[in-house]
Amino acid sequence: MNGVPEDLIVYEIALVVPKRNLNEENKGYDCVEVLVNEFRNVGLIVERVLGLSDEFIKWLGMGYKVILSRVAYYLSFFQLAAPLETLGRVAAKMQMNKTTHIGIDLQFEWEEIKAFVRQPDGSLFSWCERFQCYRHLIYKIVNKKNSDVTLKFDGKAIQWEAGKSLLQRLELEGIVKQVFPLHDEIKRKKLLRSWALNWWDFTAQPIDEIYAYFGTKIAVYFAFLGMYTRWMIFPATFGLILQLIDFGSLKLLVFPAFFISIVLWAVLFFQFWKRKNSALSARWHLNFSVSTSEGYKLSGREWNSLQPPLELVKNSGIDKTKEKEALQRYEWFGYLKRFRNDVIIILSIICLQLPFELAYAHLYEVLKSDMVK
Repeated sequence: MNGVPEDLIVYEIALVVPKRNLNEENKGYDCVEVLVNEFRNVGLIVERVLGLSDEFIKWLGMGYKVILSRVAYYLSFFQLAAPLETLGRVAAKMQMNKTTHIGIDLQFEWEEIKAFVRQPDGSLFSWCERFQCYRHLIYKIVNKKNSDVTLKFDGKAIQWEAGKSLLQRLELEGIVKQVFPLHDEIKRKKLLRSWALNWWDFTAQPIDEIYAYFGTKIAVYFAFLGMYTRWMIFPATFGLILQLIDFGSLKLLVFPAFFISIVLWAVLFFQFWKRKNSALSARWHLNFSVSTSEGYKLSGREWNSLQPPLELVKNSGIDKTKEKEALQRYEWFGYLKRFRNDVIIILSIICLQLPFELAYAHLYEVLKSDMVK
């Protein structure tokens, strides 16, 4: 996981509660202490931070430093971390779908962890999946007794109803001020060095690490931005040459050529971006989803998504040659159709645009009045 072992404790969630001086005899009835004990009971690692330390401010981000430093005297923070096994068992309980090595999304099972594909950075779960697991853990702490439980907070009695979430109850009472994710300082510094401060190759981006840390939308946005920036070098260079060099009578040929090249550039950029977007979707396993309630066919055989992933991996070796040939034929047929469509679009644009550009260039040279030009 970016060179960081998955068994290393990384605090990823923080809770904000009022800071108080609590007597030892009242700890067993205090609602915050009960919440902390419940967190530990479900497998979370809890650390209390009194006020704001410098390291904690870095985790939160410098944008919050001024505001949070003013309230640091009045608030306490609880940092939450979870071992990989805890997250894995919660993901299985949530019936989370993950991609297997045969390219199919199946319900995650902790006992068959080796059958599932890891993230590009080597971690088992993406940050979005980890956040879902954390949210399930902290908000699914409910009162399992048949009667209400009376908790206290600064002398105030709080009723924890049977079957109700403790964290939601404390949020409604205003005791838990905020729940928010924390930065992973190790990953953040690595991205800072390899991405934001990489001046030697400013167009290179660790797109897989961006996806693993920030999620799909931000990763796709920066992938598009990086590709668009690189592709803009051609029209920018061509336009700069036209601006600096006087071609004289050759303008009648140069300007239409420039206009046509820009149109072709736009078409090619769009097609190559679709290709790269599809490649990123395939790499991040975003373009295939399987419902857990229906049967599907794989290599001519019906199977159900409830079948164990390891068994599917073993059975998928049958008739791989026929499956590969069929996929290759389908792939080449798609390439031919795409090439045909691209040719039709390019010729249509040229036929529609070229007469207008030639007429404009001719009138520009014929007309003498600068006002009319």
